[in-house]
Amino acid sequence: MPTSPLFRSFPRRLALGAVLAALALPAAAQVKKSSEIHYPPLAALPLPEPQRVVLDNGLVVLLIENHELPLIEATALIHTGTRLDPADKVGLARLAASVLRSGGSQALAGDALDDALESRGAAIELTVASSVARATASSLKEDFPAVLQMMADLLRRPTFDDQKLAVAKNQAITQVARQNDNPTGIAFRQLSKRVYGADSPYGRSETYASLGNIELPALVAWQGRDFHPIFILLGVVGDFDKARMLAEIRQAFGGWPRGPKVAEPTVPFRSAPDPGVFFAEKNDITQATLAMGHLGIRNDDPDYYAIEVANEILSGGFTARLISNLRSKKGLAYTVFGGVQSDWDHPGLAFLMMGTKTASVGAGIAGLLDEARGMKERAPTDEEVARAKEAILNASVFRTDTPGKIMGQRLTFEYFGYPADWQRRYRVGIEAVTPAQVRDAAARRLRPADFSIVVVGPAKGMDRPLTDFGKVTPLDLSIPGAPTPASQGGH
Repeated sequence: MPTSPLFRSFPRRLALGAVLAALALPAAAQVKKSSEIHYPPLAALPLPEPQRVVLDNGLVVLLIENHELPLIEATALIHTGTRLDPADKVGLARLAASVLRSGGSQALAGDALDDALESRGAAIELTVASSVARATASSLKEDFPAVLQMMADLLRRPTFDDQKLAVAKNQAITQVARQNDNPTGIAFRQLSKRVYGADSPYGRSETYASLGNIELPALVAWQGRDFHPIFILLGVVGDFDKARMLAEIRQAFGGWPRGPKVAEPTVPFRSAPDPGVFFAEKNDITQATLAMGHLGIRNDDPDYYAIEVANEILSGGFTARLISNLRSKKGLAYTVFGGVQSDWDHPGLAFLMMGTKTASVGAGIAGLLDEARGMKERAPTDEEVARAKEAILNASVFRTDTPGKIMGQRLTFEYFGYPADWQRRYRVGIEAVTPAQVRDAAARRLRPADFSIVVVGPAKGMDRPLTDFGKVTPLDLSIPGAPTPASQGGH
């Protein structure tokens, strides 16, 4: 599953196994360039098949036994997410998840729950992302039945506490107050608004007003709407007997009514590009951050595998085009990365990003645009494609090298309705990609003419006027509804 989603598709893949193998060679056979490193063919990966059971109330359960250590971990995915927040209550899901966990359940209040877990060296956590809420519980084998019951009580019968809400809301308000501290955060927030639309759940941000509108009844309604067995997928991996574990799950969750059927919500976003330059003036810094892009793709897009290879060529490692050309050769970038991002159930962002000196903003924009065009005009070579495919396939091994990661993959596929063998299909799909497919997919999915270009930095000292790259629209970085000094009691 995608996580902070903007960065997960662009890891700097350091082929550790290949490097270690190269270091073990005799001195005369050692490689002198990273391009000389070649990977042995991947062997077939034997992946354990989870047992899938659907309880009478609709709860879907996946089980993988792993007896290496006396530990058990459960993960519950709940069909909800921040994108379902009402427009006037942006931040609701995040606050509700935090207070649900900190407030505890009707069986154990929050502080008592923390003490009970700490005494066992166990943990229960709840987080929420754009399209999913995730609850996890982990403990030693002998403590797991009790911890599983605590998890079930928390999801089924939470106690939302006013004091816990006040603490969580103050923390969220502090984050809003500091949202303009990080230029990279500003750039991506503003790019998301340009690409998805400021009114889209994928482009909205929390504000003082939206947080101020959230009171305890809204949290209770959030849990009551989405926390039902038919909306929950539970995976358990660890040192257990499957028959006994199923009995424990039925005892903890089986009496929970399945819940009402509701239609899958439609989440709107802008489909047309919004090209131009959008300038966020920030004069308290001496550098600039550039972010440009448009809509990306979904993971089930026909271009997905070719785009994965294109992303690796563009930004996947020290020899990638963005890093080699713009940072190493031209010295334009402190940091540079990007590519066509994909997501499971909606398009990701296709973006390029750079941190640079104010005096090289124009050169940086021109360089990023040139590299985007270059994926078509300077088509990836056979060698680039082969090296990218090797790196991707070798890195993909580490997605499934533990039973816990395998469970995480299978939960994701089940949750978003992808085939159970999607990981195997991924390998086959990458292996089949050709240079021509990479070129054509990049040309379709990385379109500089459609880019929204966001610039965050000082107004003075740029090497070229931003109007060289299109119509310039100033961005207002003020935070709506910011408390005035009078309302803060003069502080």
